[in-house]
Amino acid sequence: MLYKRITNFIFRFFFNLFYKRKFNKFGSKSFLLHPLAINGIANITIGNDVIIEYKTWLAAVPHTGSEKCELIIGDGSRIGHFNHIYATKSIIIGNNVLTADKVYISDNLHNYENISLPIMKQPIKQISTVSIGDGSWLGENVCIIGAKIGKNCVIGANSVVTKDVPDYCIAVGSPAKIIKRYCLDTDKWKKTDSNGAFLQV
Repeated sequence: MLYKRITNFIFRFFFNLFYKRKFNKFGSKSFLLHPLAINGIANITIGNDVIIEYKTWLAAVPHTGSEKCELIIGDGSRIGHFNHIYATKSIIIGNNVLTADKVYISDNLHNYENISLPIMKQPIKQISTVSIGDGSWLGENVCIIGAKIGKNCVIGANSVVTKDVPDYCIAVGSPAKIIKRYCLDTDKWKKTDSNGAFLQV
């Protein structure tokens, strides 16, 4: 335990000394613990009181030719261990967002249209920009690929989200489907069909 504290203190010291100023912004009381990799650091904005856990990979690199490339993580958010967040145009994570471990978030895909070339040698394909609304929670092993998540949503473990999810929804599965939505008229969570329409009981 003492060894871990000393190691974290040393890492924090050198991180603050050499890397913190390289971000577009790195807010107060924020901490990034032993990242796996950071690419395009000048395009990354970290808000205040953000914790990014062990071995997360952050990237904001305009591989698709976008004039502006950004990765923004809002105030108070908690990013789990081994997350992989890769923007080629724009990924915006709101305030007080919680991600579990091994979450993948991307606004791009590998091209695969040319069958005469290995996929790894084909260009990166830009898809829709990504946003995660304030107060949302992404469960373990969730993949968000070119989709927008509303505020105060729950995305169940192992879900793959490729279509937008509105505010106050619970979505699960691969591909993810909405199963519940908060009803503002009754102040209760209600079951829905896959399009988010309330089921008649």
